[in-house]
Amino acid sequence: MSDAPLITGIEHVQVAIPPGGEDRARAFYGATLGMPEVAKPESLAARGGCWFACGSQQIHCGVEPVVARSRRHPALRVHGIHQLRERLVSAGYATADDLPLPGYFRFYATDPFGNRIEFLEPETKPEAPHATR
Repeated sequence: MSDAPLITGIEHVQVAIPPGGEDRARAFYGATLGMPEVAKPESLAARGGCWFACGSQQIHCGVEPVVARSRRHPALRVHGIHQLRERLVSAGYATADDLPLPGYFRFYATDPFGNRIEFLEPETKPEAPHATR
């Protein structure tokens, strides 16, 4: 057997929030997107921020003194992308389209701190009707 390391997945992605931004993060990631909050370990709680479950992965909202806008972003796979977009717009968040990505419906939104978030859902192709004789 090889002793080479093996990457098996992504545990979490961290996005930046300013000091005191936890309530706005909870409103966006928790209330609007419906992601359950995950308790931070006691050893890390003093740093501030908050964590959210995203399937078997997590989004960590980590406190930074300056949150710089960037094209870097997590892409979140969703079910019900059109309803999610309506929910974001109804909650006052702007959404934007981008160039098509074959096989997916997708759009972007910006969280309250300027982090770009991509949402995508695989397109489902209707099955061809069976020929009858």
